[in-house]
Amino acid sequence: MKRTAVVTGGAGGIGAACAIRLAKDGCDVAILDVDGDQARGIVAHIQGLGARAAYYPCDVADRHALEKAAAATAEDLGPADILVTSAALIPNAESVLDMDMDRHERMWRVNYHGTLHACIAYGRRMRARGGGSIVTLGSINSILPLPLPAYNPGKVAVRRLTELLAVELGRHGVRVNCVAPTYVLTRGLQEKISAGQRDLAKIMASHALDALPDPDDVADAVAFLCSPQASKITGVMLPVDAGWGAAVSYKSYAGGVPWEDV
Repeated sequence: MKRTAVVTGGAGGIGAACAIRLAKDGCDVAILDVDGDQARGIVAHIQGLGARAAYYPCDVADRHALEKAAAATAEDLGPADILVTSAALIPNAESVLDMDMDRHERMWRVNYHGTLHACIAYGRRMRARGGGSIVTLGSINSILPLPLPAYNPGKVAVRRLTELLAVELGRHGVRVNCVAPTYVLTRGLQEKISAGQRDLAKIMASHALDALPDPDDVADAVAFLCSPQASKITGVMLPVDAGWGAAVSYKSYAGGVPWEDV
């Protein structure tokens, strides 16, 4: 049966990979983003795969814009069966006491409130129809503290919101889950590494595997959570972390670790 998927932040990175993967799985796809040029490129790519796709300009920090987009996607592509909330801003490290409060507030409006607004706009419609799947984008920041005083607590909040919604919507046939990527080899991360804003050696040293996920790896996890194979899975956060969650503690053991190159 044909499904309609909505991806916020679908113009690039993880969001674009999710949009393309869901199209390959047979979904029509709505992309909500502020970057029109990139979004239209992804729409054209999806249409080339034989699926319907449309772009809706939308700043997820604006709940009224999301309500309009939800109504428009239902009219153009049909009611949403899947929502992926990928829109987010990613900062550099900073101190809590010295952080830029304007950037802090903007990040909360996009990363947390944008996720919340999307879940409300589309979740209400899924509830009324009696089914659907929502996947939020968390992070390894949802698990442990990192020196990102807006992004880190915001991703913790996204995880908790996911669990709340899973319970509220479960009896209406709507599943709500979260994926939690580690550092993902997006174009943005590559640019930060090149600019000296991220240390690739330190990043690699904190993982169990010798490779980082790319956007397609995260999209595969999202597609699974939206699939019939995950029909009894809700309220979970699935790490796509190359073993970061296991390794970050293991490698900090003060008594030493069993082999030198860990």
